[in-house]
Amino acid sequence: MKIGNIDLGERPVLLAPMEDVTDIGFRLLCRRLGAAMVYSEFVSCDALVRMVNKSLKKLEVCDEERPVAIQIYGKEPEPMAEAARIVVEQAHPDVLDINFGCPVKKIAGKGAGAGMLRDVPKLLAITRAVVDAVGSQVPVTVKTRLGWDKENMIIVELAEQLQDCGISALTIHGRTRSQMYTDQADWTLIGDVKRNPRMKIPIIGNGDITSAERAVEAFERYGVDAVMVGRATFGRPWIFKEIVEKLHPQAPPLSSSEAPREGLDWKLDILKEQVLTSVERLGELSGVRHVRRHLAASPLFKGIPDFRQTRISMLRAETVDDLFEIMERTRALLHQLQEQNEDEE
Repeated sequence: MKIGNIDLGERPVLLAPMEDVTDIGFRLLCRRLGAAMVYSEFVSCDALVRMVNKSLKKLEVCDEERPVAIQIYGKEPEPMAEAARIVVEQAHPDVLDINFGCPVKKIAGKGAGAGMLRDVPKLLAITRAVVDAVGSQVPVTVKTRLGWDKENMIIVELAEQLQDCGISALTIHGRTRSQMYTDQADWTLIGDVKRNPRMKIPIIGNGDITSAERAVEAFERYGVDAVMVGRATFGRPWIFKEIVEKLHPQAPPLSSSEAPREGLDWKLDILKEQVLTSVERLGELSGVRHVRRHLAASPLFKGIPDFRQTRISMLRAETVDDLFEIMERTRALLHQLQEQNEDEE
């Protein structure tokens, strides 16, 4: 699959853009574990135009994580076009993505993100403005939802309109804005978009890709060109390795160093690496606070009896030593459970 001239290979798996999650350290980790392309946290166009330092920091990328997409959001064509120029000049991303999908109230409620689904003419005007501003330098893509609510499932028609604006790929999350992240993602309309003979650009499916089996189904049942994984990466960045190996069982290993690595200890070490990367980037206190909620949510700990208090301790940890001590105690518990299960078999 190609986005513009960016070749992502056959059936690629992408890391979704997620606020306060997909910083450079996490992107690098996911790329190493098999993500074909990674996306930045979304960046406010207004903040970029005002040169707000915190937002400019989100434009930092490194060669090791490429191909990388920078995602921006806003609600007016001119600031979005100007922000796109700033992104291209400062970050030189492989892809520039427009966010028309964020459902949270502080974004959608003010008319940006998924809020644009209530004003399709302006949504299209923004898309054209961004394509006109930077489309000759970098592929412009869009990420959106099925519609505002179940009475306004507009994605099939909207996809054609966005393609006509000149975008190079479209990512569709299989929920409406009103659903937020509740209920099960509905891929039916994603499949309808992909099967529409008018559609020529790649279609990327997003929503509830929580396992390798779900990814295989998305490709085989709905025909998408790529899948995007979001919340399932929390405490589980190795999901990319699991999916890629399921999709391409005959392919060579991801790398000579990663190939033999799997299992409980390897996964816990990956989570510890994520902690250290976060601390290196943000400092100890901020780095631990940034990453601890993802560790506490890791499915790796599912099945441990009475784990609630341990999870609370993780969420309260404020030093690397404290967090690692909890993780090592958890490692011992997991090994005990593993041995018990083996004895029962």
